[in-house]
Amino acid sequence: MGFILLEGGAEFGGRMADPDRQAMRLAGGPDVPISIIPAAAAPDNNHRRAGRKGVDWFQGLGATNVSVLPLIDRASANDPEIAVALATSKLIYLLGGFPRYLGQVLDGSRSWQAISNAYRSGVVVAGSSAGAMVLCEYYYDPVSSQAVKGLNLVERICILPHHNTFGKDWVPQLKKQLPDIILFGIDEETGALYIASSGNWRVYGKGKITVYYSRHVDKFEAGQEFALEIGVG
Repeated sequence: MGFILLEGGAEFGGRMADPDRQAMRLAGGPDVPISIIPAAAAPDNNHRRAGRKGVDWFQGLGATNVSVLPLIDRASANDPEIAVALATSKLIYLLGGFPRYLGQVLDGSRSWQAISNAYRSGVVVAGSSAGAMVLCEYYYDPVSSQAVKGLNLVERICILPHHNTFGKDWVPQLKKQLPDIILFGIDEETGALYIASSGNWRVYGKGKITVYYSRHVDKFEAGQEFALEIGVG
């Protein structure tokens, strides 16, 4: 297995350099192929600008081989050439935007199969905001105010990005809709890195990770490492 980096939003600036540099290091260094998926930003036609910002950001961190894949809809998610590009990437980064759209684009596609296989072979899979949300077993769709089945790369959790601004407001609804699922709040400019070999999460960046169980809440800051209490209330 590889590594999963979930980020809480406000990517490509400030303290996000901390988790992103670590992701690059785990992927193999600045010269490995990095692929950015801009699909979540496509509904409001922001995918080109967001993708370019991502390229500039990673190049600013020293990356020499970073590109934006033209994965913006269901057709392109099933493009064999894009699937091959994902299969040869060492760091795959899903941009933020519209989570329901991103989930529908990727679910069951050739690209998602390539991402899943890449993770199993040791690749770093990262996402910010909507990009992080869909990687989990469930995510919250703010348009319908409903919990939706995610891509399930990370089981038993539902991500609350932008937790320190508005993500925390989703907790009451999600506790009712997902009583057996762990709610995982990530502040902006903050990342949580999952290391499959140890089963632990490590916090990077400016803010906190807030973990909501059915009967208690845990909080973790940058530099702290923790394991989720699966099956504990």
